[in-house]
Amino acid sequence: MRGSWYKSVSSVFGLRPRIRGLLFFIVGVVALVTILAPLTSNSYDSSSSSTLVPNIYSNYRRIKEQAAVDYLDLRSLSLGASLKEFPFCGKERESYVPCYNITGNLLAGLQEGEELDRHCEFEREKERCVVRPPRDYKIPLRWPLGRDIIWSGNVKITKDQFLSSGTVTTRLMLLEENQITFHSEDGLVFDGVKDYARQIAEMIGLGSDTEFAQAGVRTVLDIGCGFGSFGAHLVSLKLMPICIAEYEATGSQVQLALERGLPAMIGNFFSKQLPYPALSFDMVHCAQCGTTWDIKDAMLLLEVDRVLKPGGYFVLTSPTNKAQGNLPDTKKTSISTRVNELSKKICWSLTAQQDETFLWQKTSDSSCYSSRSQASIPLCKDGDSVPYYHPLVPCISGTTSKRWISIQNRSAVAGTTSAGLEIHGKYFFG
Repeated sequence: MRGSWYKSVSSVFGLRPRIRGLLFFIVGVVALVTILAPLTSNSYDSSSSSTLVPNIYSNYRRIKEQAAVDYLDLRSLSLGASLKEFPFCGKERESYVPCYNITGNLLAGLQEGEELDRHCEFEREKERCVVRPPRDYKIPLRWPLGRDIIWSGNVKITKDQFLSSGTVTTRLMLLEENQITFHSEDGLVFDGVKDYARQIAEMIGLGSDTEFAQAGVRTVLDIGCGFGSFGAHLVSLKLMPICIAEYEATGSQVQLALERGLPAMIGNFFSKQLPYPALSFDMVHCAQCGTTWDIKDAMLLLEVDRVLKPGGYFVLTSPTNKAQGNLPDTKKTSISTRVNELSKKICWSLTAQQDETFLWQKTSDSSCYSSRSQASIPLCKDGDSVPYYHPLVPCISGTTSKRWISIQNRSAVAGTTSAGLEIHGKYFFG
């Protein structure tokens, strides 16, 4: 006679005998694996020289995960539920990015650049579906080879677009059958990325770009990804760049950078703050990124100042004698001239200029702000500068923060000391 515990379990699950027996078998396997997994882990720790034990350990993990999945599937089937299969999305959803819908933003009345920003408030719930990979998609090549060679079928750039994009692109990339090859770091760099990085290092006062870390430059925010060449070179120097670029229906800039294995994200700070805390980056870089810095009472430049660390650098490469966009005649002065006028109001100093590249350095002395004229841009109050897509603020941020430490004075192990952890947080790594 079966015990009362069995009857109670049967009454709860209400299963047919065959499914019920299979279910108990799966539960037994899960319990057995749960007991054996720690023992296997300890065995692996005590005999790390053995090549057999790691395989056993990984096999047990796979069995454990598969058993859990099978258990959930069987439970769903026993309750009469069918596994839902999502349909494939249409081709128009290939480039869909949540909260970025230019057409919907325009219909909502957004204009003057705000339609390019992230607006989740206008997002409508759409039918859930599985986005298809591109027709000729292939698994990317393993790093670091994948940094310099990508499959052309994985990105939205056709041969005709490549050939019609001008000499800059053809110098940057080589299109060979189903691959796009970016020039490597072996001296065959025809687009001048190495020379450009070396020029910036010299403007800072360094001997070469390999000395960026000695000047405190480790994290770089690159506005406008281009084809990712500058970021790829910084990665080869063991720096940590991240590129942001406006949303594009083709996803060309961010998509290319990500396909190369480089950190990149869709970002536009025309009306909202970037999703980074204040004082986050050692350098902010803009090479013909298309940003009009003197509009909206210079709040775009104030956002750069917000994320820039004390003593950090703002690098701007832009034609010195060319007007930007379709600005009126009274505005047709060089971008660098307008930025330089604004920089004096936020305690930046123009450190160097070479050709069309300008280098400003943010002050590391917070007392500079109190010595300015009363007509200068005010300092933010507590709570004014809240990151993560909040509206831009017309004030200077971070001057009273505990993280106000010059990048030149920062220790290489500042984040590993108790004092560094208190200031920067548990997950700060220098």
